[in-house]
Amino acid sequence: MKINKILTAILLTTLSLTSLAQNPVQVKGLLKSKRNSVKLFKVNNGKLVEIANVATNKTGQFGLMFYPEYEGVYVIGMGNDLSGADNYNFYFKGGDQLDVTLNDSTYVLNGKLNSKENMVMEQWKNLTYPLYKKSINFMRAGNSTFMDYFPQQEEIVAKSKTFLAGKATGNAKFDKQIKNIMEMDLTNFATNFLNTPRSAHPSVEEYSAFYSTLKAPKIAQTTDKVYDYPYGQRVLSSLISVNMRQDGKAYKPGLEGIAIFNSYVPNDTLKGDIALDFIARYKTYDEYREAMNVYDKYMLTKSQKEKSQALMSPLLTYKAGTDAFQFSYPDKDGKTVTLASLKNKVVLVDVWATWCGPCKAEIPFLKSLEKDLEGKPIQIISLSTDDPKDKEKWLKMIKDENLGGLQLFANGPGNDFSKYYKINAIPRFLVFDKNGKIVTVDSPRPSDPKLKQLLLAEAAK
Repeated sequence: MKINKILTAILLTTLSLTSLAQNPVQVKGLLKSKRNSVKLFKVNNGKLVEIANVATNKTGQFGLMFYPEYEGVYVIGMGNDLSGADNYNFYFKGGDQLDVTLNDSTYVLNGKLNSKENMVMEQWKNLTYPLYKKSINFMRAGNSTFMDYFPQQEEIVAKSKTFLAGKATGNAKFDKQIKNIMEMDLTNFATNFLNTPRSAHPSVEEYSAFYSTLKAPKIAQTTDKVYDYPYGQRVLSSLISVNMRQDGKAYKPGLEGIAIFNSYVPNDTLKGDIALDFIARYKTYDEYREAMNVYDKYMLTKSQKEKSQALMSPLLTYKAGTDAFQFSYPDKDGKTVTLASLKNKVVLVDVWATWCGPCKAEIPFLKSLEKDLEGKPIQIISLSTDDPKDKEKWLKMIKDENLGGLQLFANGPGNDFSKYYKINAIPRFLVFDKNGKIVTVDSPRPSDPKLKQLLLAEAAK
């Protein structure tokens, strides 16, 4: 009986929490394809992220239920996260239902439970399907060249101008966003057609009239159009490439290429995304560092900073003579200390924390080492990775133990220095030369006489 009451309480709590959240989206459908699974993608900063993959039964039926993270466009299909081929856009908000039949080239809504928003999305899909088929799903469409595509594009673009007449859904958010979806779809079709293999390609002079209206700065004023669209970042890059051809600008690699692309982008956050796309192709840390010296100021969002870190990490070799991480941390009195400020000194960094037993075991040896090196061009730094809530504990220990050297606070175990050097266990000792170059990122500990020898050898250079 007691167990039943506990289970009932858990169930009621779950139901209560669920009621506070939005209602789930329910999808059921039929897949008419040789493939036997259907994927669900969300849109994250203009790129697709797969969030579900469901198998069909023997007759091709499938179903899924999910709680939408946002109200807006999601993608259902059999394709991947890079291309729109075999993928279809739908608009979901909490409580929506979708009944759909999918095949390898299009979809059809079934029944009467589909939302007004997705009925409009289907009508838009039907109008633009010839462009989608020839531009995005072109591998299934057979050969199409600009000779047949351009006239069809101009005709559909003309019809799009009156498409929304009488189609208000009563959802103000959708009625506003569908305009952006339409603009991005047409841009996607037009640019992808030019940027994919064809048996014949037009010269710029042969582009149809619609291309003269496509301007990257127009869709890149803010992040909204790019970030809310499933392939937004790729569409922006493709459009910039087309605009460059129209302007007679050649593609350039490296920093010059980033600068040219970003000349078409007024929004700083999107400039950061463009820079990261280029940097992702780099093979060396020197290339990465050169680019980030210019474009680090555009790494404005959490995801951009995380991607920058992820791109940097595999390029790091930590070889002797390579540039050290340019750290900047406050000392016990709040004064900022940087590696650059210690030029002409050999620097020993002790990465530690007040809770770390092996770290504290090295303190007597560290004090002895500091005394032995007095008067030498050597600076010992103790870099605390204590959690911010333990800062007072750190300050107390400095005072109680009479700790010497430079005592710096890195503001937690997830600090930039630890991430850069992939420090997963402490204590860790690192040595840098007088010019801020790496000597070793895993030196002997103070309890090992070899550390003193190493520091004196570097100081004598």
